[in-house]
Amino acid sequence: MTLDAPKIAATEAACVLIDLLALDRLISVVDIGASRIGDPPPYRPLLASGIARLTGFEPQAEELAKLCAAGQPNETYLPYAVGDGAEHTLHVCAASGMTSLLRPDPETLALFHEFPRWGQVVETRRIATRRLDEIEEVDRIDYLKIDVQGSELPIFENGRDKLRPTMAIHTEVSFVPLYLEQPPFGEIDRALRSWGFIPHAYASLNRRAIFPVIIDNDPYRGLNQLLEADIVYVRDFRRPERLDDEQLKFLAAIAYCCYGSYDLAIHALLLLAKRDAVAGNGVEAFVAAIRKAAAAP
Repeated sequence: MTLDAPKIAATEAACVLIDLLALDRLISVVDIGASRIGDPPPYRPLLASGIARLTGFEPQAEELAKLCAAGQPNETYLPYAVGDGAEHTLHVCAASGMTSLLRPDPETLALFHEFPRWGQVVETRRIATRRLDEIEEVDRIDYLKIDVQGSELPIFENGRDKLRPTMAIHTEVSFVPLYLEQPPFGEIDRALRSWGFIPHAYASLNRRAIFPVIIDNDPYRGLNQLLEADIVYVRDFRRPERLDDEQLKFLAAIAYCCYGSYDLAIHALLLLAKRDAVAGNGVEAFVAAIRKAAAAP
């Protein structure tokens, strides 16, 4: 089956998919480090379609207030710092997006334009953390988005029970760690693979020019040095016998609505059709809607 990439947002295809899936409950989305910096969160289409509920965590009071003020139905925001359950020092940085439980590494920051300024620690304070597995407000996680500036691995390790049914994890990873004792990409990848996930897509890739080189007088323009990325992991679909119908339905919805991955969505739908969990002609209707979107001017 060959499909051209959609040229427009396939609203009709999304509606066809949602009707076909006929979900029995809302998809449980959890966002750890939920402050709105940069692009809208990838799960926004799920919330807009009314098929998901969000629990977000943001320990920075100012950012939490913004989230709560802009919150919509089916969105809940909590002030907890998620971690290993111990007390840690929070390093508040000049750029709020670099605030972390880890201390910035000044030698690494100095290699990239603007990072010494962004990563300057302006305040430190002790903060209690909560283990994800022990947070009562979250009963399960179907889709996790996490951006916690280097503390991802201990959160995963202390949330393995909640993550057992999870179908997708959208996480930031670092190729060149910006913080002291920060696990690099390889350690994150090894852990998630060992728990039954495989990489699916790069949602974003951050390249930088190494100091003192500046490209076209633009300090933000990268060259080849990989710095960070947002990468999407999904439950290993090569073992469909380990996934129940609900998990496959959630995988199809997340893959298409959040990332435009209609190939993965169709794969999940065909597995569901073989189980008589969705109508075969419904899968054909979804494919037709994708083709229509791809053909649109």
